[in-house]
Amino acid sequence: MTGRTVSAETLLRRASDMLPTVKKRATETEALRRIPDETVRELRASELLRIGVPKMFGGLDAEYRLMFEIGSLLGSACAATSWCFCIWAAHSWLVGHWPYKAQQEVFGSSPDVLSSSSLNPGKSTLEETSGGFKLSGHWEFSSGSDSAEWVIVGANRSDRLVWILVPHLDYEIADTWFVSGLKGTGSKDIVIKDIFVPEHRVLDFQQAGNGDWTGWEIHKQERYRVPIPVLLGWDLVTPMLGIAQGAIEEFTYKLTGTSGPGRTADSEGVHLRLSQSSAELDAAQALMNEDITQIFKKAKTGDAFSTIERAKIRRDKAFIAQTCLSAVNRLFEFSGGHGIFESGLLQRFHRDIQAAVLRDGFMMEFGGLQYARVALGLEPNGRI
Repeated sequence: MTGRTVSAETLLRRASDMLPTVKKRATETEALRRIPDETVRELRASELLRIGVPKMFGGLDAEYRLMFEIGSLLGSACAATSWCFCIWAAHSWLVGHWPYKAQQEVFGSSPDVLSSSSLNPGKSTLEETSGGFKLSGHWEFSSGSDSAEWVIVGANRSDRLVWILVPHLDYEIADTWFVSGLKGTGSKDIVIKDIFVPEHRVLDFQQAGNGDWTGWEIHKQERYRVPIPVLLGWDLVTPMLGIAQGAIEEFTYKLTGTSGPGRTADSEGVHLRLSQSSAELDAAQALMNEDITQIFKKAKTGDAFSTIERAKIRRDKAFIAQTCLSAVNRLFEFSGGHGIFESGLLQRFHRDIQAAVLRDGFMMEFGGLQYARVALGLEPNGRI
């Protein structure tokens, strides 16, 4: 099976056409605490998820960065749908770094196979045995797990964190996802009990695209000439841009629908907040666009990423996340008494952005500090 070419304009139009339905289903998505099956079917039918799939397995011959544009669009309608879409698409790219045999096991039956993940080691044990490993553990925060046929979990192999592909028959999903934000992502727990994992399903992700060129040698796609930590993470920044856009649109819509003397929309304080938040979103989007452009410029030439470049990229992911948070918070603070009603869209965007930024990679105390250490001639003391 080989991929085919679908224009960016066509894919963006398909995403735009989905927005009214995705937005209408957002309340249902929250209530279900997972992405509705209908939405998953529509995403598959639209071929949008195939942006991340390697071409030889039926993926689209489209630029990887298009996934970010589509994810941002979806995020303006439903943050959870965007979050899971971006994760599923990014994981399909990740699978392309594994040995060919593992890729064939995942995509051999269909390019529309989905994978969730929990990439930290959690409470896991990995023991070497003949031909592979024995794996047991309990992992948290596996977004989109209900719709996935595979999961990628992290475990420590000696002193290194590795990622492991596991088919659905070998794990259970524990329904623990009772939360205040990003409710619809279904980020439930994964439980594995003493399974055998063949060697070819284990990946040293720190080397992939950074000395281990398996993905590049198999696929010859530029996305496989980028170290995984450099390109991963943007998939979760993307929904935040969409959330901020959705919040701005909802804030504007609510105010332009009022009339009469003393309208809130006539307040200069409102004007200032709307202007500041929209400027923050524009700045965040511009910074991400520039970073992605520079990443793929280096991928095209095959040049290595310097330590300061990698630290800057990690810093920027955190900065963009915090900037989107600021943009949404500023508007919600001025939403008035009606802003707290559960039926309001702005309060949902507000809850979702609070949840999205809680990952340590999106806090400047983690992502930002690494850049400063490197800039000052110190060694990074965290992953970049």
